Amino acid sequence: RLPEQQAASESPLSWFRGVYLPPALHPLNKTFVKGGEWQDIDRTQEKRRAFLQDFCRKYNSRKKLQTHLVHLVSRIYVEDRHKVLYCEVPKAGCSNWKRVLMVLSGLAASANNISHDDVHYGKHLRKLDSYDLKGIYTRLNMYTKFIFVRDPMERLVSAFRDKFEHPNSYYHPVFGKAIIKKYRHNADEEALKTGSGVKFKEFIQYLLDSHRPVGMDIHWEQVSKLCYPCLINYDFIGKFETLEEDANYFLQLVGAPASLKFPKFKDRHSSDERTSTEVVRQYLKELSKEERQLTYDFYYLDYLMFNYTSP
Repeated sequence: RLPEQQAASESPLSWFRGVYLPPALHPLNKTFVKGGEWQDIDRTQEKRRAFLQDFCRKYNSRKKLQTHLVHLVSRIYVEDRHKVLYCEVPKAGCSNWKRVLMVLSGLAASANNISHDDVHYGKHLRKLDSYDLKGIYTRLNMYTKFIFVRDPMERLVSAFRDKFEHPNSYYHPVFGKAIIKKYRHNADEEALKTGSGVKFKEFIQYLLDSHRPVGMDIHWEQVSKLCYPCLINYDFIGKFETLEEDANYFLQLVGAPASLKFPKFKDRHSSDERTSTEVVRQYLKELSKEERQLTYDFYYLDYLMFNYTSP
């Protein structure tokens, strides 16, 4: 990763200068796919892969990205039975994907009976950075690599609602207190003590601040920095907007048991309205025009890479 001062002075596209591009796209193994109902999803999938490949080729230049291999793969989960690698993008169906990986690997009989804590804190699944270099390279070259992404602004608002609008024993004291202290004028003692009640505008001020009082977090980090899609050649690109059909097609591609379907349930705060385009619009109203533009700029690469329409 570029030093902070240098990164701040360069355009986001310069992050990918001079990196080694993966070889041309390999065809997906469709041996296990049965029935013709997947044709439209398959065509969409091929377009997404080609679009990302073209993007990475177009913006490739001469400058080298200084990132160690182990860091590149630190968000990737491994499932050896079906030979798949999943790069975790929080707020894009990751909890249910980890449940599915646990079922695929034989750690659970059903995705429906695995608790949120078991998924995120149970340490049942291995990450790719836990293997030696040979193990990492072998799996990167031989396994089916997949990623699920989401409209960047929807993902951001979803993360804010989840972490700051509900009681949280980590995000309130760690992030909330620091955010309120720096960005809220005349904050009362209770808010400073608990870190609860962070406003969306304050959260955005923190996000855009080059001298943040606390670091970044995976729930709002850019996908370009979580999964490095121009350095790791993902075989399958799913989208949260078409989550169920994309996921179930992928499960067929890798030969998952026919009985295994991607879970439909919302992992937490199930009574809340889902974060939709309209919900996002209401949150963005709290920001100035300049703040909205800067937030878009922050996720500029994610918008470009995955062909999302700017808000």
